Amino acid sequence: MDKKQMFEALERKKQQYFDAADRIWEHPETSFEEYFAADLLCGLLEKEGFAVTRPLAGMETAFLGRFGSGHPVIGILGEYDALYAMSQEADAAQPKPTGEKGHGCGHNLLGAGSLAAAVAVKDYLQENGKEGTVIYYGCPGEEGGSGKAFMAREGVFDGLDAALTWHPGDINAANSVSTLAVFKVHYHFTGRAAHAAACPQLGRSALDAAELMNIGTQFLREHIIPEARIHYAIVNAGGKSPNVVQPEAENSYYIRAPRLSQVRELKERVDDIARGAALMTGTSVDIRIINSTANVIPNDVLSDVMARNLQEAPLPVYTQEEREYAKAFVNALEAPSTLLSDMAAKLGEKAAGIAKLADGREIYDFPVPNFRLNMCLSSSSDVGDVSWNCPTSQIMAATMAAGTPSHSWQRTAQGKSAVAHKGMLYAAKVIAGSAVDLLEDPKLLKQARQEYDRRLGGETYVCDIPADAKPVPTESDE
Repeated sequence: MDKKQMFEALERKKQQYFDAADRIWEHPETSFEEYFAADLLCGLLEKEGFAVTRPLAGMETAFLGRFGSGHPVIGILGEYDALYAMSQEADAAQPKPTGEKGHGCGHNLLGAGSLAAAVAVKDYLQENGKEGTVIYYGCPGEEGGSGKAFMAREGVFDGLDAALTWHPGDINAANSVSTLAVFKVHYHFTGRAAHAAACPQLGRSALDAAELMNIGTQFLREHIIPEARIHYAIVNAGGKSPNVVQPEAENSYYIRAPRLSQVRELKERVDDIARGAALMTGTSVDIRIINSTANVIPNDVLSDVMARNLQEAPLPVYTQEEREYAKAFVNALEAPSTLLSDMAAKLGEKAAGIAKLADGREIYDFPVPNFRLNMCLSSSSDVGDVSWNCPTSQIMAATMAAGTPSHSWQRTAQGKSAVAHKGMLYAAKVIAGSAVDLLEDPKLLKQARQEYDRRLGGETYVCDIPADAKPVPTESDE
């Protein structure tokens, strides 16, 4: 079996992957509650001859499917969690919420598409009698839950030679980009209740402490690196009675920076502000890391391999009806994604051709060259924790109309469309083709490992999630 035959085999099995993606879309489940999706994907893996391990790292909805033996060992990452407040009627180009949860980030496609790639690699190994191992990782809780970080904490990704993944989007691209590392931290203040009018002197207000902490953090912002981000919410104000000195209150913070070491340093400064607020108010504070996510370590060698396969894999061909479908969503966008235009602006003349090619298109139906951007995005992803454990690369594949933003009803609406299916299958072919290149050319893996070591610069991965911390289902996202 060669690559062309592998792609043909993928085409023959495509309906089972489309059906899986659609069924996950129809049963949206949020972080660490993805039981339907996990059952469905595990069933497909077992049907295809993978040895399935579940649960994984103490998570009922985490699993892996392994096929083959020996090295190279290639990991393929899948996700399948949905988002709160992202429900939407399928194919409707105007807001029509249908419930509470929805696949506003396209993870129904991500999980099924990555599984399709893993099965294609399995078929290649089996047909050619080659040594090597492919592992599909079912990764829950990406949306605010840091599922892969919990998996990395337990050593799930140890022994991988490389990890490959993708994400649904509006462009086809493999670029060397990083993301911000992030800590989710809760600050719980404890004071003493009292009648706010009759005997306020007896009270110690935890709510005052929470507010003073937030005020202190505002003054900190001037003195941190410009790439860092701090977000907060008061998740427990103590109570609803203003005539009570509140005995407890809690802040939830996201603290982000380009490197884990920078987040650790910034967290210590925020911790000091919290301790100072407690001191000022005569209260106490308990500081707990809920979860953390590492920054992505990019890998040019693997990105080049993925970019080459973006060119080699057959691009989706869209019907006029599918283009009209996409155009309806382009016309419905209130705040279009600017990812492609931002990329073109950063590269200037180097990307002038791409900007011209994209102009006026309802679907970005072309592969973007690998410009090796090596820029840091302002978002966070738990793929970062995998990338600290082995060379890792992630592509984007166009599964929706041009300019469709992330975490939007428009993205949910398009999640079962023919455009989504075609983009998902294309991503599967690109990942499978890249895995075959790594299996066939040991030099690529050696070069990827050398770059990985160089980028780490002697740092080693340390998961900052405490050993006793458990994954927590969450309504927030990253």
